[in-house]
Amino acid sequence: MEEETSWESLYIDHFGSKMTNFGMISEGNNGGEEFMVSLDSILPDDILERILSFLPIASILRAASVCKRWYDIVRSRRFLWAIKLPQKPWYFMFTSNEAAAGYAYDPILRKWYNFDLPCIEKSNWFISSSCGLVCFMDNDNRNNIFVCNPITRDWKELLEPPGMEFPDYTTLAISVDRKSYDYTVVIAKSKQVPDDFLHWNFSIHIYKSESRTWITSIKEVFIGWRGGDDSVICGGILYCLVHSTGSLRPDFRHGLVVYDLSAGSSHNSLMCTLIPVPCFLTCGRLMNLNERLVMVGGIAKYDRPDIIKGIGIWELHKKEWLEIARMPHKFFQGFGEFDDVFASSGTDDLIYIQSYGSTALLVFDMNQKQWKWSVKCPVTKRFPLQLFTGFCFEPRLEVAS
Repeated sequence: MEEETSWESLYIDHFGSKMTNFGMISEGNNGGEEFMVSLDSILPDDILERILSFLPIASILRAASVCKRWYDIVRSRRFLWAIKLPQKPWYFMFTSNEAAAGYAYDPILRKWYNFDLPCIEKSNWFISSSCGLVCFMDNDNRNNIFVCNPITRDWKELLEPPGMEFPDYTTLAISVDRKSYDYTVVIAKSKQVPDDFLHWNFSIHIYKSESRTWITSIKEVFIGWRGGDDSVICGGILYCLVHSTGSLRPDFRHGLVVYDLSAGSSHNSLMCTLIPVPCFLTCGRLMNLNERLVMVGGIAKYDRPDIIKGIGIWELHKKEWLEIARMPHKFFQGFGEFDDVFASSGTDDLIYIQSYGSTALLVFDMNQKQWKWSVKCPVTKRFPLQLFTGFCFEPRLEVAS
């Protein structure tokens, strides 16, 4: 595991306006006298924009504090739309029993930044991200929903969603259109029918940023199944993890239901779309990695489903799961206080995995099929039962809520 620690403050809030002197170059003229030429003064705006657009996002933010001209360029709409080069997703780690402030990890520069989130005051919120935007939903009444760009700190509160009050289980998913930057937020709610453990009410509610309204697209009663707390949108399709109540199929614990968001209201049962998961899972998480549906989960022992023997990564091909990778034992042991509870989050081609009881962060590159520890996170564990969690997001300047 990496032992070094690299971190610094990065308060992007403000795209700092502090003026600093730009480096000067000197040349000799024919008379032997020396004069100073500012490289900044001879670069046209479009060339400077192009140069800045090649920098990592953290360097672009710092460039805004060089001088007023650079600040204006970074903040200009022209520059924001010019940034098309891909940025690797950052991972935000924070304590799960305190305020939602912590550290963000930049995998390009391999640095941690002191970071806090707008909108939310507590860490125990539902979180989903897509194309630079992050959606938050409170865990108490599950009616307070915000969409924000953590980099620019632009945010918006959404209308209160419809549907059943105080559901037993809820999932949250957001998907951003990469051309228009319009976004869709989907909530799936599940609640037990009173005094009937076999029957569970399940509903899907969709918010469109273009219309700024919610619609309820489906209501159904599941028999022997209940909704869970994880879902994702991939290719315009909503995928939700569901859990068996054990009464009908005790050997079949988890599954996936599929809903086409473009289909509108549907009278077909979601249970007809059920896809079994490849094994007994714990902490199963669904991810959209470049429009590929990927699942990360703890592989539970068959006779002891509360204990995991490893962590696997699978990709869904039609209705079949293909195992992409399994965490090597040396990394699995490296978490120290690792148990059956861990957080995982991914986007683009990176998957981040961390134990709730540790700040160790493991990164899996889907393209290179490579596991690697991040640089050590600067946060320290202050008491034995302190817990940590996190999520990843794309750092982008041009996307607004």
